[in-house]
Amino acid sequence: MSWLPDDFVHPVYVPVPDTAVHLRPIREADTALDYPAVMGSRERLWEIFGPAWSWPKETMTYEEDRIDLLRHEKEIAAHQSFNYALLNEEETAVLGCVYIDPPERTGSDGEVSWWVVDELVGGEVERALDALVPQWIAADWPFQQPRYVGRDTTWQDWLALPRAS
Repeated sequence: MSWLPDDFVHPVYVPVPDTAVHLRPIREADTALDYPAVMGSRERLWEIFGPAWSWPKETMTYEEDRIDLLRHEKEIAAHQSFNYALLNEEETAVLGCVYIDPPERTGSDGEVSWWVVDELVGGEVERALDALVPQWIAADWPFQQPRYVGRDTTWQDWLALPRAS
């Protein structure tokens, strides 16, 4: 059985209220925008995601990022997991990402996490995204018990949970 209903249609464009940014599924073609966003915020992202995902490595190359984004694009098409890029209006910059994944740990039916680039931390766009994501998941996704990893559950507590079967 899939983690999502067979007839589920994932959103393809999600405006972030009161900002000039939006979310859309990431693509391999976004590598030129994604790579500088990730590597420009790499140290903070490693503090958040490193223990769980071993990402982003200090030595990650542009080609490794491209391969990673191609994998995400294929997973989105297959409804296996979702990576949404946070983009400016013109789609000339990746400003962060939202991940929506099947549960790796017990106690939820979907796991959601997100980040913004260093220069947006603590600012209006991050606050708007923080407010949007739980509302968007509740409104547009078929989860009964979503887990907001790094938000309602710390990454350390998440790692300590039993693996989902």
